[in-house]
Amino acid sequence: MDETLPFDVAALFGCAVLTGAGAVFNATDVRPGDSVVVFGLGGVGLAALLAAKAAGATTLLAVDVVAEKRELALSLGATHALEGDVEAIKELTGGGADHAIDTTGVVAALQQAYRATRPGGTTVTVGLPDPAAEVALPAQSLVAEEKTLRGSYLGSCVPRRDIPRFIGLYRSGLLPVEALLTHRIGLEEINTGFDRLRRGATVRQVVTFS
Repeated sequence: MDETLPFDVAALFGCAVLTGAGAVFNATDVRPGDSVVVFGLGGVGLAALLAAKAAGATTLLAVDVVAEKRELALSLGATHALEGDVEAIKELTGGGADHAIDTTGVVAALQQAYRATRPGGTTVTVGLPDPAAEVALPAQSLVAEEKTLRGSYLGSCVPRRDIPRFIGLYRSGLLPVEALLTHRIGLEEINTGFDRLRRGATVRQVVTFS
């Protein structure tokens, strides 16, 4: 770990950036000019959005039910922000995104992400749904449309390799992850922090100790 990195920013690399950016750099082959749609705009999803932009994606679609998070995604480089209309995603991408990344852990969102992926494209899921949940997909599409569906745990990262790499991208300005840090709170404010999480009124909060 870069010892000159502020602790509150360094904390972001432990989960949100590792999972979201890792999903882009390790689980997809996003290339300049590609289209990417991200489902779920929490810390993981927005980190994936930033990473897709850094990788050269030019059409970046952000999907979330919370309007404030869609607005934040647009300020971070998303070209479009939607609530989850698959047909609208297909229209905006000319038939489906090259890469769809689901960060929600919600089966319905994963199914939408798969449907929003173009033939020959890749759907990556990093969310952890209920262990009893099952996913129903049109099986023929895996062959007839040559789609790829894969999971990625913690962004398929090797922390010793990937954390310094992502910090390097942050230092160069290509991965401005400090934008994910929406609140700094003391331990006495922890319940307020959980209330924000429940309302979807935050991205990442860091608890600081003096």
